[in-house]
Amino acid sequence: MTQANPDILVVGGAGYIGSHVVKALRDAGRQPIVFDNLSTGLRENLFPEIPFIHGDLMIPEQIHEAMKDVRAVIQLAALKAAGDSMVEPERYALHNLNGTVNLLNAVTTEKVQHFVFSSSAAVYGDPQYLPLDEDHPTKPANFYGQTKLQIETLLLWFSRLKNMRYASLRYFNAAGYDPQGEVRGLEKEPNNLLPLVLETILGWRDTLEVYGTDYDTTDGSCIRDYIHVSDLADAHVKALDYLEKEDQDLVVNLGTSKGISVLEVLEAARRVSGVEIPVTLSNRRPGDPAVVLASAEKAERLLGWRPQFSDVETLLETMLSAYRSH
Repeated sequence: MTQANPDILVVGGAGYIGSHVVKALRDAGRQPIVFDNLSTGLRENLFPEIPFIHGDLMIPEQIHEAMKDVRAVIQLAALKAAGDSMVEPERYALHNLNGTVNLLNAVTTEKVQHFVFSSSAAVYGDPQYLPLDEDHPTKPANFYGQTKLQIETLLLWFSRLKNMRYASLRYFNAAGYDPQGEVRGLEKEPNNLLPLVLETILGWRDTLEVYGTDYDTTDGSCIRDYIHVSDLADAHVKALDYLEKEDQDLVVNLGTSKGISVLEVLEAARRVSGVEIPVTLSNRRPGDPAVVLASAEKAERLLGWRPQFSDVETLLETMLSAYRSH
């Protein structure tokens, strides 16, 4: 059988989430091509059968060259540390905003019809009610979230003015690794809870710092909505299908609607790993809400999407397998 030409450009496809998206596209019979500058993406996350372009969103000529014969773009390339964004807003503006504008300019020049954007629950800011649905006010509490919100606004206008359909996927807390073990490249400098738990289990750090045990929750620790990266990847494939079939824009949350507290994560990690995890209890960090939960009803209704791997045991088991392979 003749292999079709690659026609889905996955920008940031060598990264943690991007590599899982590329795998999901391949497994669905799609033809992705990876565009990545490897600043945080990893060569070990590339698949030998998937074409790779070593390119940078800061160099428009490289984007235009990569866009030939492309019918859809999935944009996952961004700086994403919320804390850093408050210290270095100029760097986040350059990479997240300017980079995506360069990409959109190439998309319109080449008349690409479909654009899937990796957004974030950070667009909402502090929860005014729970669970957070797509109609919740958008008031980002950090500059990272602001960059995502500004890009969503750009997409809305490009859709109106340039006949381009887009899907904006608002992730909650991505975690886990490919259950089949094909993607194993570890995130560079992760700052989320679950990777830090794994690093502590393996002795790469001496202790795990828990920020706040006096919240108004059952056990006093923060509650978050964790979504397995393979479930996120599946949603990208379904979102692209939706754009192609429905010719409608899409903004949806990707979460489980089921929260897990920090202390529950630690207890599950002890069970799964058989390791006692040293913990340091610290004060709350400013700006951390007690509970963040998604309503993902819209994604289920419009995309037929339901998380398959996002229970805490599968999250931790797949991470432990990936981390131990290193």
